[in-house]
Amino acid sequence: MMKTRQHDWLLKSLFVGVVMALIALAVTTTHAQPAAARQATERVRNALEGLSNYGVFDYLAFEMDNRSVTLLGYAYNGALKSEASKAVSEAGVVDEIGNRIETLPASQNDDRIRWGTFYRIYSDPFLSRYSPGGLLNARGLPRFPGLQPLGRYPIHIVVKNGRTTLVGAVDNESDRMIAEVRAREISGVFEVRNELEVISD
Repeated sequence: MMKTRQHDWLLKSLFVGVVMALIALAVTTTHAQPAAARQATERVRNALEGLSNYGVFDYLAFEMDNRSVTLLGYAYNGALKSEASKAVSEAGVVDEIGNRIETLPASQNDDRIRWGTFYRIYSDPFLSRYSPGGLLNARGLPRFPGLQPLGRYPIHIVVKNGRTTLVGAVDNESDRMIAEVRAREISGVFEVRNELEVISD
């Protein structure tokens, strides 16, 4: 049961933000879309999910309008922005790609906040189950400048100029609030915005 629920979190986390006001996406529900549009949306989603450099300090989303797609979100590594465009282009389902992914500025202080928040959240007794590989994996990840934990993390940590935004998906309101508390425990953070979505069973 735990593996099934965690798998659901991981699959939903990358694009749960498509319904948030932050990005105001035009994609509504797959049930309301024609079959061709649903297929195109799914192929774009799969292309972005498959990016090898996509990690916990990034956050990607998109909006579809017929055969046009606009990429949105934040990239910790600047290369991710161009890689996202290339992956979607190679999916072969859109004619036009707009790329509004913001590359986050390099900052030692922001890196300190990112890693501190990562360890606080993914090592928390209640939240560690969201970490791919669990608590021991989260605690054992080494910190290297310019690098980040890669993989499908349900809780993404976006930091810019000392301000933290949590985006992604959690299972319940309690976990949502715990994640915010852990993010606020990091010294030197000017602001914490909690945009995590609660995914109900």
